[in-house]
Amino acid sequence: MTPKTSCFLVTIVILALIASACSDDQFVFKYGNAQNKSDPRSLSMEFFKAELEERTAGRIEVENYFGGILGTEREMADAVATGALQGTRGGMFEDASTRFNIVLLPFLVEDWEQAICLVRSPWMTGVAEQGTARGLHIPAVGISQGFRAHGSNEHAITTLADFEGLKIRVPDAQEVFHRMEDALGANPQGIAQSETYSALRTGVIEGTTSPPSDLWDRRQYEVLRWITIDHHATGPDPLMVNLDWFESLSPDLQEIFDAVARETLELSDELYSSLEEEIVAKLADEVEIIQPSSAVIAEMKARTRPVYDFFVDRGDFTWDDINAAIEAAHSCTP
Repeated sequence: MTPKTSCFLVTIVILALIASACSDDQFVFKYGNAQNKSDPRSLSMEFFKAELEERTAGRIEVENYFGGILGTEREMADAVATGALQGTRGGMFEDASTRFNIVLLPFLVEDWEQAICLVRSPWMTGVAEQGTARGLHIPAVGISQGFRAHGSNEHAITTLADFEGLKIRVPDAQEVFHRMEDALGANPQGIAQSETYSALRTGVIEGTTSPPSDLWDRRQYEVLRWITIDHHATGPDPLMVNLDWFESLSPDLQEIFDAVARETLELSDELYSSLEEEIVAKLADEVEIIQPSSAVIAEMKARTRPVYDFFVDRGDFTWDDINAAIEAAHSCTP
């Protein structure tokens, strides 16, 4: 081998090493949520995996873990905060901003159209951006499993009086629902969703508040006798991503990631909204479905109005924030 050839080969090797180092941008996005793999939230994340891996030509690999196998929603949110997990969706969105709790307020929005309008609004984008200060990147927000209903097995909930003293399960980490059930006259019990079935079966609680999709997917209808479709609340569904991980991506990957995230949350909303009537129909084969009168709904709205005042008085958000959210929810209608 001549010196000239040897020098040429060394140059090739060096250039190859430099190219390898420059293209060493393979990333793993490890994601978890508490819902089973058949739930629309999980189905939409399978779409996310397929689309993101294809559009990045495999530069980002997505690992999905469903059914809470990585821990509770609290544990997964904490893991995202530390970087042990790259992303999650669930009930710990106030880690990013307490203003997310505005979406939980009772009867804030009336239907899917208003709810989707709210989460697609510039107002919601502003709330999501507050997560940056807490180490979270939130590229998109959807609706959390649809509108909540009340399930019971002690007696049917047909009037406001039926709430009196009823032991109703609420998400342990979301104080809005504790305050709401208390305002209705019920006895709220903070219990993890994974423990709700056994708590209903053993009589620890006599009812629960959940979206119909959860009541069906977790087979809670087996330990309920009545479900009251009162659409008393919904909630936000932000994709919470570890900020340091996101910022380690190149600008082109960040752009693709955010675009796929927005499409994923839109798909999730479409799946939940389109399946809601079908799921309620399935539940009707198992339990008695109650559709409360407009007068009862009006009474529930009036009784729960002080919940708004409580969080404003405590300083979680202001009436201007609430009114801005309501305005955003109505901004898509003529």
